[in-house]
Amino acid sequence: MNNARTVSDTKRTFYSLHTHPINTIYRRVVEELLVEMHLLSVNADFTYNLIYALGVVTTFHQFMEGYQPEQDQESIFQALCQAVEQDSQRLRQDADRLQTLSQSVPAKDLIAWLHQVDLLNTDADFQAQLSAIANNPHFKYSRLFAIGLFRLLELADPEMVKDDKQRRETLKAIAQGLNLSEDKLNKDLEQYRSNLEKIAQALVVMTDILSAERKKRDRRQKESNTAATPTNSNE
Repeated sequence: MNNARTVSDTKRTFYSLHTHPINTIYRRVVEELLVEMHLLSVNADFTYNLIYALGVVTTFHQFMEGYQPEQDQESIFQALCQAVEQDSQRLRQDADRLQTLSQSVPAKDLIAWLHQVDLLNTDADFQAQLSAIANNPHFKYSRLFAIGLFRLLELADPEMVKDDKQRRETLKAIAQGLNLSEDKLNKDLEQYRSNLEKIAQALVVMTDILSAERKKRDRRQKESNTAATPTNSNE
């Protein structure tokens, strides 16, 4: 008997944990992330690692930016993690750990480390994870891993990732060092950056619509108040 959790099981669990309605513009983002995390969690080749953790946290916060009510963001993140049986606190701590690492190691050294041509003693556990990835022919690559890798580079050298040539050369070296598909890595990151732009554009449109509706309500309220105010008589 196969007792593996299904996507439906995971969605059901998520909505039982986060019971507030999710704003329409964000619902698709949340469900796509939920399904992606679910499919990885039930895959026999998937291994949790720090770069994946940074990818999850980065994806959530960048795509949920501007979500209202703001206090619901934490509830949604907690429910996402619990629904796929992952520890939200561990994910955040590991993501913070890599972000701190990106600030403590020179960018060129970090890139050489990821390329696996110059190993550092800064974080033995992270080095062990990188070695395991590079030496595992069945490593389960994912879009979330790619995003975590991109975020790590972005934190270490913001100008480098903005330069198309430098970014591609860096990703090519890292892909070689970790035995990843360069094509998949570039394709996933291009899609990620494109989706970020689409979300940003959608937020601008939504903000404009809400502003226009607010002005209409204010105008109607003002007209209503004017109509209800009795006129003075000179009698």
